[in-house]
Amino acid sequence: MPAPRCDETAAWTALSRHFEDSGRSLDLRQAFASEPHRFERFCIEAPEVFADLSKNRWSEATRALLLTLAQECQLAERRDAMLRGEPINTSEGRAVLHTALRAPQGAGPHSDTVHDMLDRFLAYAEQVRDTASSGFTDVVNIGIGGSDLGPQMAVPALDAWCHPGLRLHFVSNVDGHDITPVLRRLDPARTLFIVASKTFTTQETMANAQVARAWFLAQGGTDLGRHFVGVTTNLDAAAEFGIHRTFGFWDWVGGRFSLWSAIGLPIAIAIGAENFRALLAGAHAMDRHFAEAPLAQNLPVQLGLLDVWYRNFLGFSSRSVAPYHQGLRRLPAYLQQLEMESNGKQVDALGRPLTVATSPVVWGEPGTNGQHAYFQMLHQGTDVVPVEFIAVKRPTHEHTDLHTKLLANCLAQSQALMLGKTAAQAATERAPTASPDLDPQVLAQQRSFPGNRPSTTLLLDELTPRALGALIALYEHRVFTSGALWGVNSFDQWGVELGKALCNQLLPRLASGDVQGLDGSTAGLLQRLRD
Repeated sequence: MPAPRCDETAAWTALSRHFEDSGRSLDLRQAFASEPHRFERFCIEAPEVFADLSKNRWSEATRALLLTLAQECQLAERRDAMLRGEPINTSEGRAVLHTALRAPQGAGPHSDTVHDMLDRFLAYAEQVRDTASSGFTDVVNIGIGGSDLGPQMAVPALDAWCHPGLRLHFVSNVDGHDITPVLRRLDPARTLFIVASKTFTTQETMANAQVARAWFLAQGGTDLGRHFVGVTTNLDAAAEFGIHRTFGFWDWVGGRFSLWSAIGLPIAIAIGAENFRALLAGAHAMDRHFAEAPLAQNLPVQLGLLDVWYRNFLGFSSRSVAPYHQGLRRLPAYLQQLEMESNGKQVDALGRPLTVATSPVVWGEPGTNGQHAYFQMLHQGTDVVPVEFIAVKRPTHEHTDLHTKLLANCLAQSQALMLGKTAAQAATERAPTASPDLDPQVLAQQRSFPGNRPSTTLLLDELTPRALGALIALYEHRVFTSGALWGVNSFDQWGVELGKALCNQLLPRLASGDVQGLDGSTAGLLQRLRD
């Protein structure tokens, strides 16, 4: 029998009563005033990540009820089934084993196969990194979705560990404005192209790969087999393209969980085999924490439970991710796919319509850029948006004064969201830019902040390959936790396919102008694009 869905449990009913009795009205300022040890009680230490959950709008009673909910939904049993390799992706009849990709030799399912492929692509990465022998100065990764977002996020995050003589480029959008400026900067004789598509049929990836191939040949490029490598399982299609060196992965690796596989080849080329293994080791350490830590001290579980509390009881429909580290500038985009493609579902794994909301909208920008863009809305807007701050204690640069300012900004923003400012407080302050003709009481109201706005702070000692691996795995398991409670299959993505199918139908119509059978809007737009 399938595990019960969250809204079918006794704990859900108890949580609903608790929310009405005290959860809705919880004020963080009062909570800190009445709970001297709140910070200590709501902090969790996980591998490479320290988490402060104390500025979130929950109490010990809330947490206890959420843990009961997790137990009723058989979260631990579902987690263990995933880690054993049971086919929990029921709609596609597949196991979900990205964790096996970072398990040490002999410690996970398919270990020999996984480590054989790992050794192969890491050895190739080292060949490319030997620039004196390989002759490469530029590496272009052509992929989309999981074949792009993971490597594109990880490479700048680990800039301090990247090969100084190699430039990494990422092309994903089928819009020619993406690939054209990249090609303009390249020397074909010194460029390696990685074409990343499991089936070697992904429309956007193959369109860009054909453009790159035509450019390479037109520029006098020779030995296409040396300058193009494939990350794919479709060896015949790759060979027809002209690619003879390929690295594969398996159907139990979903695209948004694939950077640990050969999809991570550009990461390995950038940071080297030893550092790539450290990335895997950090993720594996978080896997063990997720598998072994009691649920009450299990960081991915606690974050996933908090997500359910916010989405379904407090009604918060989005979450902002604010990494206070420029290297993590692509992390919000990476997490958008990880969470929204996984849990953006309206029916459960049995096909039943859901009665509760699922994935929030995930969005963000690095601090302090976000402070000068959208933080105005976070502080004074009509919507409450939980914020996830990610801070790194030690920089990998020598400008310590800048880093101190960065960390002070991070702490100040989470403090300001919680504390806010009353109109009475604002009335005692001088605002140099305010109009002298404005009523002081009006000004005080405009300069007040409601406060009681929740945030989480994740703190890393340093953004190393190991720490990044642990951070990404933390988010993966958090998404699994909330998805398991909602009862959705977090590992399929049927919603991606409808648009692709309709695109294939419209492509010939753009050439022919045939609008027969189309809706009025699509027909009108198609004709206007052809005029």
